[in-house]
Amino acid sequence: MRQPSGRRITALVTGVALVAGLSSACGSGGGDAKKITFWHGYTDVQIEAITKLIGEWNGAHPDQKVDPVFSNNDNTLQKTLASFVSGKAPSVAYQYGSSITALTGRHQTQDLTSLVKGDPAVDWNDFFPAARQGATVDNKIYGIPALVDNLGLVYNKKLFDAAGLKYPTPDWTWDDFRNAAKKLSGNNKYGWAYVNDGTEDTVWRFLALLWQAGGDLLDSANKKAAFDSPAGQQAMQLLHDMSVTDKSVYLDTGDQQYLNLFNSGRIGMLWTGPWDLGQINKDVSYGVQYLPGKATHATISGPDYYMLFDKKAQKTAWAFLKWLTSPQIHLRYATQTGDLPLRASEEKLPEYKDYLAKYPGNKVFIDNLGKNVTKARPNIKQYPQISQVLGTAVQAVLLGKKQPQAALADAAKQVDDILAGS
Repeated sequence: MRQPSGRRITALVTGVALVAGLSSACGSGGGDAKKITFWHGYTDVQIEAITKLIGEWNGAHPDQKVDPVFSNNDNTLQKTLASFVSGKAPSVAYQYGSSITALTGRHQTQDLTSLVKGDPAVDWNDFFPAARQGATVDNKIYGIPALVDNLGLVYNKKLFDAAGLKYPTPDWTWDDFRNAAKKLSGNNKYGWAYVNDGTEDTVWRFLALLWQAGGDLLDSANKKAAFDSPAGQQAMQLLHDMSVTDKSVYLDTGDQQYLNLFNSGRIGMLWTGPWDLGQINKDVSYGVQYLPGKATHATISGPDYYMLFDKKAQKTAWAFLKWLTSPQIHLRYATQTGDLPLRASEEKLPEYKDYLAKYPGNKVFIDNLGKNVTKARPNIKQYPQISQVLGTAVQAVLLGKKQPQAALADAAKQVDDILAGS
């Protein structure tokens, strides 16, 4: 939550690998409908906001109380799987979007499709498309959106001014982006930063480039790799040319030094999300813009979800989540935390102007949700393996260890084998 999604893919792989060896309960769960357990990983301003809202709910609903239990989000998947073994699953748990396919198909995980579609008050289509897509596996809905984000271009205005560059515009192209990065580089400075640890942090930036060029990760049936294509070649070639030829890219090893370097004026541009804006120093004048484009200005979103596991507590859990994610209540939460709205209707509320006044940099990310988030990562069980393969390929190209076409071809063969069950 409010952190790079690479942490999410690590949690997914680890959780699936360890579940067979875990049997102890991880917090109390179950119970009747008069009390539910709510696992979450909120910290800082988020914990203050959610604690206040839960107190408000409990005060108004003495027969439907919510008992919050802290669970580090990076470990929640494996704890949830372990709770299935112990028979003490939580009523509700905050889960990374990448965890959904590891939880579907288990009898504890509740299919919410009938609840969502059978209750007009939910107004499912009011949630942004990226959040709806990520919650859906095999045409069934398994999660209620808890957080939605995406990538935008964040740039240092002072460095642009010093280089004599005009600020990025909504119609910036890849060429505009590459040329600016070159002019911003030199003397121990870099035009752009790329997380190159081979995790999902590495992959999801590449996916945005792939989609911008008109390509896709897999075919429409999710049976074959589709990224070894002209679009994939263009995306990978851009990474190679900027990193290896231009040497305009700072390759972050996953320790998020890119943010310290941005704050100290040594990196001109980041592809990041709203979670990083609050960590930019107040003396740094920055702007936020759409990602540069090729065929489109596509970006990528990494939604997280609330999922239900205790059927005995479904009535209370469902009532609480409908209230928590309603437009008015969620906008109150977002105004305190800086999270993006979950629903399009939040932008129409009178209080939305106060939200934008407090978080002006979020406007581009919100506009992205309705305009430039047009695709989602495939919700299939093989995605963690696919991500690992593609992350290694992108890493090799950025480091100059492989040429783009060879890296794509090798990765595509590995992905085809994964999808075929090899």
